[in-house]
Amino acid sequence: MAVTPQFSVADYAVFAISLLISASIGLYYALTGGKQRTTQEFLMADRKMSAVPVAMSLMASFCSAIALLGQPAEVYRNGSEYWMLGFAYFLMLPPVALLYLPVFYQLKLTSCYEYLELRFSKPVRLVATVMYNIQMVLYMGIVLYAPALALNAVTGVDLWGTVLALGVICTFYTTVGGMKAVIWTDTFQTVIILAGQLAVLIQGSIDVGGFHKVWDIATSGKKVEFFDLDPNPLTRHTFWTLSVGGTVMMMALYAANQATVQRYLSVKSERAAKVTLLVTAPTLLFTLVLSCLIGLVMYARYADCDPKAMGKINSYDQLLPLFVMEIMRFLPGMPGLFVACIFSGALSTISSSLNSLAAVTLEDVIRPFTKNMSETKITWISKGLAMAYGVICIAMAWVASQMGGVLQAALSVFGLVGGPLLGLFSLGMFCPCANAIGAFVGLLSGLAVSLWIGIGAFVSRYTAPAPPAPEVPTSCYGYASNSTVVWSLANQTMQSTVSSLGIGTTATPGNVTAGTETLSVSSIYSLSYLWYSLVGAAVVIIIGLLVSVLTGCSRGKRLDPRTISPVCRWMCRCLPEQVAMETERRAEERLQLHDDDNNQELPHDVPKEVSDSSFAEVETTL
Repeated sequence: MAVTPQFSVADYAVFAISLLISASIGLYYALTGGKQRTTQEFLMADRKMSAVPVAMSLMASFCSAIALLGQPAEVYRNGSEYWMLGFAYFLMLPPVALLYLPVFYQLKLTSCYEYLELRFSKPVRLVATVMYNIQMVLYMGIVLYAPALALNAVTGVDLWGTVLALGVICTFYTTVGGMKAVIWTDTFQTVIILAGQLAVLIQGSIDVGGFHKVWDIATSGKKVEFFDLDPNPLTRHTFWTLSVGGTVMMMALYAANQATVQRYLSVKSERAAKVTLLVTAPTLLFTLVLSCLIGLVMYARYADCDPKAMGKINSYDQLLPLFVMEIMRFLPGMPGLFVACIFSGALSTISSSLNSLAAVTLEDVIRPFTKNMSETKITWISKGLAMAYGVICIAMAWVASQMGGVLQAALSVFGLVGGPLLGLFSLGMFCPCANAIGAFVGLLSGLAVSLWIGIGAFVSRYTAPAPPAPEVPTSCYGYASNSTVVWSLANQTMQSTVSSLGIGTTATPGNVTAGTETLSVSSIYSLSYLWYSLVGAAVVIIIGLLVSVLTGCSRGKRLDPRTISPVCRWMCRCLPEQVAMETERRAEERLQLHDDDNNQELPHDVPKEVSDSSFAEVETTL
């Protein structure tokens, strides 16, 4: 008799309770405290959060359903080299904590793109805002669609009904509870994610015969590899692409992304913000290790029987759900915990994105037109924006379903857009001579190059000849190929989301490299997606500096010293004459400001929290 894997009552109960708790947290913060009556509370949690929950929120947001599904599939197919991305988590800590974070925190901004107007100009700020909005709207659609695929694969529940339900719940608690709800639901969802991963890893290892057997099988199958030192940038995953390229990609996420910076600024002090980073990195590494170990366990189970080759699944996105239902279908509640784990990764990512998009749109686009509007009305506008972006997110899930490779596509979106944005912030913070013209031209140039490489890579993969079909084995680990276990996947019309572009695979098996081919201009389309951020950032900085020099640098423009990284200001001691002239000029301007009116408010482009003593402190440092 055929056995069709289905959710039990206990599974539905576990899953429903996790969603109910998330919604309840949002409702709690809507009815307590300040009741989300000000934009500072709704968008910034009154800047009173502590480090640990914010760190958990950051981890949960970027440990999305895409990563939870894709990382094990990557290790299953191509081995444990992906583990080396863990180096990037720690290598990005010093530059973000010491170079970028102090600037954002000292300026006390709500939108990190406000910095670009203080440092450069309004047009630069608006272009960056549009880029970020497009990036996050696309990403939200992908993140919402991926876990719905997982639930559909293991339960047969309607795919689009699931998308709608998830989108509505996430939009509800984000809209009513604000940043506090986002952070505390993320903290709860972090616990669910870790519990789900540990449950799958432990039960999977037991099912195979112990982790020592898992390791032996993976080693004999050459899936245990850590240091592939191939310097070829066209090789998709090597130690260098993962550690160096991954570091720049992580910097783009943690130093130039509103969803991240906004939560840094919600903590009580700059020191607490740095502690947040220090806590985030180990938790990210822990989830990465769990995902990679799960990938090895899956390989140990399916070493002689690839489920996709056997026709049990249509894409490797379905591999982890298939694995879970095979090993846990006789354990009531455990499949529900797994699906809750996947959905928690999606909810945390989407909620932080909704809140950050509302903040950026309000501060960068709408705020200039609300000078005479009450704080209450502005807060309602911000809530309306969060709700509107929730609706857009649900619509973009349908777009994501038509895109094909969602897993690598998601990280590619961050690389293609996040790289140029990182380059723009770096240009402003580390290059005092850069001006608005250079920044504007550099940003457009970096974006153009990134899109050229990304779109070219996408097109070239789909125009390449299809790889030969793998030989189908006659038997599988633990059961024959004509097993009576029947999976309700045959009627799905999903595209292969990993086999073409996924982080778990490429268009051809193995760790693809073009090293044996004749290099040409088109070879750049084979560039590892992990280098996208570095290429985009480098183009922005180089072109931005060149154009700035050709257009007279920043002469004649008052340069707020707080917009320059503290390390860069310290290094300026090597230029005593220039520093002395700049310091004297700022002192004269400050003195003139006092002469005009001692009670005069600070200029519009200087946050109210900053006093004259701040300038004096900067000048003393210089």
